[in-house]
Amino acid sequence: MTLSYWQAIITGFLQGVTELFPISSLGHAVLVPAWIGGSWEEFISNPDSYYLTITIALHAASALALFLVFRRRWFEMAISLTRSVRTRNFSHHHSRLLLLIMIATIPVAVLGKIFEEPVQRMFGDPLPSAIFLTINGLILIVAERLSRHTSSVTSLEDADLSITKHVSPANALFIGFGQSLALFAGISRFGITMSAGLLRKVNHAVAAEFAFLLALPVIAGASILKLPELFTDQTAHLAGPVIAGSIVSFCATYISVKFLVRWFKTNTLYPFAIYCLVVGIVSFVRFA
Repeated sequence: MTLSYWQAIITGFLQGVTELFPISSLGHAVLVPAWIGGSWEEFISNPDSYYLTITIALHAASALALFLVFRRRWFEMAISLTRSVRTRNFSHHHSRLLLLIMIATIPVAVLGKIFEEPVQRMFGDPLPSAIFLTINGLILIVAERLSRHTSSVTSLEDADLSITKHVSPANALFIGFGQSLALFAGISRFGITMSAGLLRKVNHAVAAEFAFLLALPVIAGASILKLPELFTDQTAHLAGPVIAGSIVSFCATYISVKFLVRWFKTNTLYPFAIYCLVVGIVSFVRFA
């Protein structure tokens, strides 16, 4: 396949913006080429295309941006867990938080491995992506409606401590299974993770904070597994555009995360839900 620098830059921008906004990066990675058509459509219609691998490579840039934004918290969790293992005392909230993240990551890791082939076969078909994007919008609305009586938190003195107070291991496992739905292009990983937290009566601020932290292990893991596919003789010509797209993806993700961290302290998922419903339904009509 061929990938121009402009196509890579646009794809990287879309990846960076939609990865943490609850509107599905994979869904947009399918629907945007389908809507544009022409050489773009070959990305998803050609069975020999490396487009999915390229898309996941751009995820690696998003993972790096996520790590940099929350690096202090990840270092604190790693240091705390090391100390806890040495002293056999896991009472510190940073150690408990890292264990909660591990628990919530297990379902998507297992289910992703089991259903990898059928999910990849579905990737590239705009109709399922349109359907799942519509479902994503409905999920966001239902989660908001069912959680409207949950108390909100506008300021977190210690976000990590708040997560360990409000998210139990059972909640973490439930949220992890919810996150697994994001294997389908059109279901937002961040959106479904936060919605699962809201359904477990976790307030917006805490659910968002936990969703941000949960995103890194899954995105980074998928990137590590797929990146070697780009380092072959057949894909050597894609190196330049992919690097350009990755730089754009990194910058867009960094800015998006900074914005969303503030947004979800006081705001809801409704604007994103409406967007998903409109784009999903229009796309369904277009590709049905």
